[in-house]
Amino acid sequence: MSTPEPDVHQRLARNLNELLQELRVAVAGVQILFAFLLAVTFTEAFREATAFQRGTHLVTVLLATGSTVLLITPAAWHRLLFRYGRRQEILRAANGFAVSGLALLAAAMTGTVLLVADVILGGWVAALLAVLVGAAFGLLWFLLPLRLRLHRRPHD
Repeated sequence: MSTPEPDVHQRLARNLNELLQELRVAVAGVQILFAFLLAVTFTEAFREATAFQRGTHLVTVLLATGSTVLLITPAAWHRLLFRYGRRQEILRAANGFAVSGLALLAAAMTGTVLLVADVILGGWVAALLAVLVGAAFGLLWFLLPLRLRLHRRPHD
């Protein structure tokens, strides 16, 4: 592969820095969610949780874990491949990791709403709230941006 021209190199550096900054926000959110989910396990109320609530909790913890792995992976790749001229590959992979991590974060947050709503309200109301939250994530985080993406070409 040929060496990128200086303006391409600067664009790649800027794009990678922007992505890493964006991931800092998402990682903070998933870490707070993960801490909440871990803390729930050690409460008195959790000992009385139904099988559905325990299952929902475990799936949600696994989703948050997967999100954490995917959202932190770009930083690890950047650090391990720093100064090896691999920014383009890092950026391409990091974008995929970031989008997948956000999808798992949305699922984990939806699962958390389901868990909390099931404890507080139970039944179909909890399921409806989770569906609405999941739909909001899907619409705002993925469908609307993808719609815009289909109608425009990237500048870079």
